[in-house]
Amino acid sequence: MIWSMQHFLPATPSTVHWGYFDPRLAPTLTVAPGDLVAIETLTHHAGDAPDLLMDKGISEVFDAVSDRGPGPHLLTGPIAVEGAKPGDLLQVDILEAVPRLPYGSNLAAHWGHLYSEFATERVTVYELDTNAMLGRALFGYDWTVTPLADAAGTIVSPDPAARAPALPGVVVPLRPHFGTMGVAPAEPQRVSSVPPGDHGGNVDNWRIGAGGRMYYPVQVPGGLLSVGDPHVSQGDGEISGTALESSLNGLLRLTIRRDLPFTVPVLETATELLVHGFGDSLDEAMRSAALRTLDVLVDHFGQSRADAYSFMSVAVDFTVTQVVDQRQGVHARIDKRCFPHWPG
Repeated sequence: MIWSMQHFLPATPSTVHWGYFDPRLAPTLTVAPGDLVAIETLTHHAGDAPDLLMDKGISEVFDAVSDRGPGPHLLTGPIAVEGAKPGDLLQVDILEAVPRLPYGSNLAAHWGHLYSEFATERVTVYELDTNAMLGRALFGYDWTVTPLADAAGTIVSPDPAARAPALPGVVVPLRPHFGTMGVAPAEPQRVSSVPPGDHGGNVDNWRIGAGGRMYYPVQVPGGLLSVGDPHVSQGDGEISGTALESSLNGLLRLTIRRDLPFTVPVLETATELLVHGFGDSLDEAMRSAALRTLDVLVDHFGQSRADAYSFMSVAVDFTVTQVVDQRQGVHARIDKRCFPHWPG
């Protein structure tokens, strides 16, 4: 029997990069295909309520990492996988995603879909019950620290007088996942962590959690996987601009695949295959998701284009992933029950 090695990658000032993907980054960890990686990921929203969302390790990262941007997301990595090369798929099995601290934050931001209806940015902080897998709002406050909530890693001093009760009697189901995860893009430059792309990145699909399996097209030798933007809950759309943001500890298995035809980020769960499309508008994202799904049905399932088009209309669900990450997202859901001899 061949045993996989398990590695530990903590989130420290030397193992994180803040706000970008870049193929020129040296790997913080190199693993063999099939190895396990226990990884720490930190929310860039920890400063929204530092008395609740920060511990010593998180504070050290906020204090020490000054090279930030152009995006806001804290990413741990990159992780190189031995032998991975362009043309391969990096398969990432998410085995665990566990909150580091029992609190999370949601920001209704100026990039939120309905900001024009409110013209105020507001933070809502939640307490997490990980036994019941439920969240309850503790308080909310209006953002007044800076003109707009743009600066990555702003720390807001606790002000009990500004913290108002929020969402009394309401619970939110927890579904921990990684909002931003992906391989390094091919171009030798710093790429913002905000817009998703064919390297993955800020896909913001709440199903990318424990039990999920992501496939990323490798674009540079080693793949160079980075993981961050941890969430403990999110609805499809991520309508206010952010999810319920909270630091997570994950357990991942990294494998190289050369037997699948995927050329875009694809998620597999126990019951479905989800194909992601992106665009500058929802119309573009929808068309992208539809064309990519057509390709998957033809290349992976062996359908004719005519048969695939019919199947997509009667059996595939197209859902808005998010509308707040510069490039908007739509994902197509293919139910595995439609294929008794699933070829995955």
